[in-house]
Amino acid sequence: MFFPHLLEENSFDKICQIRREIHQWPELAFEEYKTAALIARELETIGIPYETGVSRTGVVARLDCGDLFAPTVALRADMDALSLVEETGLSFASRVKGRMHACGHDGHVAMLLGAAMLLKKNPPPGNVVFLFQPAEEGGGGALQMIKAGSLNRVDAIFGGHIDLHLQVGEVVAQAGVNSAFTDEVDITIKGKGGHAARPHETVDAVVVASVLVVTIQTIISRQIDPTHPSVISIGYLYAGSARNVIAEQAEIKGTIRTTDDEIRKEIFVKINRMAESMGALYGAEISVNIIEGYPPVINTPFESELAGKAVAKVLGSDSVMPLGRPILGGEDFAYYLQHVPGCFLRIGAAKPGQEHLPSHSPRFDFDEEALRIGARCYDEIVRTYIEYKRH
Repeated sequence: MFFPHLLEENSFDKICQIRREIHQWPELAFEEYKTAALIARELETIGIPYETGVSRTGVVARLDCGDLFAPTVALRADMDALSLVEETGLSFASRVKGRMHACGHDGHVAMLLGAAMLLKKNPPPGNVVFLFQPAEEGGGGALQMIKAGSLNRVDAIFGGHIDLHLQVGEVVAQAGVNSAFTDEVDITIKGKGGHAARPHETVDAVVVASVLVVTIQTIISRQIDPTHPSVISIGYLYAGSARNVIAEQAEIKGTIRTTDDEIRKEIFVKINRMAESMGALYGAEISVNIIEGYPPVINTPFESELAGKAVAKVLGSDSVMPLGRPILGGEDFAYYLQHVPGCFLRIGAAKPGQEHLPSHSPRFDFDEEALRIGARCYDEIVRTYIEYKRH
């Protein structure tokens, strides 16, 4: 689908060019110097004052109406890329070996700059803060931006994420839980190594680890209320050094995704209990370390309703989609919502034939028409919020 009426072609071509330039030069968390320089260059062209070096590589710009007490809205985009080797075959594919924009952050920056163009061209009777944030992919850049004062005098904040599970022209702006807690678990198993021909003289760390991985899965399938979305995924298991040596030590690493804090705490307890019991059963020493991650994104009711109305005004009411079930991915936008109300959107961007292609995939790409939609929706959300607050 195409929406040329939402943004003139010159502006659309510009933000596509911005996205592609960023895509070619991906940078990891707190290393987004080239990206920040590009953002500064574009803000200079638009004519919006900005500050660079916020939380090392962040950029904060502000479009003021001249009244500090007027409603102030923040819009946020994340900037960082991932450690992946790109396999898209795009003409503007990554030029940095082992780095790729595989989650759409290049698009997030481009659509926010597109919104800045629109808002500068026809300034609203309020203040707008543009947050270009580093280190969303595990670095907690949002917390650093908050500590640097980026939410000072901000009344509400809005942001969004490109979503390949939605078609172009579909947008989710729903109150309540939008994403999950993103906790991590590290488990170390210490047994007793020995010769593969004499297993009775050993405590096999491989066997203990294997049983523990399988047993942990029963926490979700048999011990947790299935009406609360949650998952434990073990992504790393390392043990051993040779085929004829029974391993003395094994390491397990995984992630725990939940949407309810009580369920989350219950899972922590059960993992520790299982590890303790398994250690006693096999005579192994098992230690568990749980690393707390991002909290869930919880959109506030009024701001979500307002965002939905703004999206409907831009795209039509049929384009505002329900989220259905919370997404178990993580998002540090959650930290902003712990300080000010707001809404995190899901912006449809599926390319024909590539629907449901996962994020963090080396083949990740999206329909650039979503950039036009995101820019225009952000523009309308800001205007709608400011108009409501002034009346």
